[in-house]
Amino acid sequence: MTTLLVIAKAPVPGRVKTRLTPPFTPLEAAVLAEAALADTLAAAAATQADRHVLVLDGEPGPWLVPGFEILQQGCGGLDERLAAAFAACGGPALLIGMDTPQVTPEILAPALVFDDCDAWFGPAADGGFWALGLAEPDPALLLGVPMSVPETGAVQYERLCAAGLRTRLLPRLRDVDTAVDAADVAALTPAGRFATCHRRLSARSAVAR
Repeated sequence: MTTLLVIAKAPVPGRVKTRLTPPFTPLEAAVLAEAALADTLAAAAATQADRHVLVLDGEPGPWLVPGFEILQQGCGGLDERLAAAFAACGGPALLIGMDTPQVTPEILAPALVFDDCDAWFGPAADGGFWALGLAEPDPALLLGVPMSVPETGAVQYERLCAAGLRTRLLPRLRDVDTAVDAADVAALTPAGRFATCHRRLSARSAVAR
């Protein structure tokens, strides 16, 4: 049974995308986060898997896409929460975050197939990773990996290699962390909800100035 996991924070002002402020207000940052999450969930829902699971910090809202199970994030650091998400899977699993609204089913679908590999790894432009797929989910592969630092991706990838896993790479994607990231990612998928929201809020900020 294959599982597609999306790990996310509920888009609550002051709790998400704080690095977007300024130029955006905390409320605007939360609106952008909700749009990014909605685009990500839509892409995940359109990707064939036996289970679609939202690993959520917070409460679900109207942005939730039908067909997703809700799994509340546990306590501890991000490495522990990611490990716990994989521990809840009884078979092959792919985990992605909510920070890459430019992701598509065409990018995700191959990473749920493990015919010639044991793992999939999606590097992020900031040195982290946006996706991790495991044919046999092992929480120990994530525990202790330093998160949210420039070497996160390198350490996680080395973990996979050191475990002897045949690892294939997904495209390198850019996370939405800063206002510059947001503008660049919005330009990649101009028809998406995130891009539409970004254009509206950017225009509003320009008028305010």
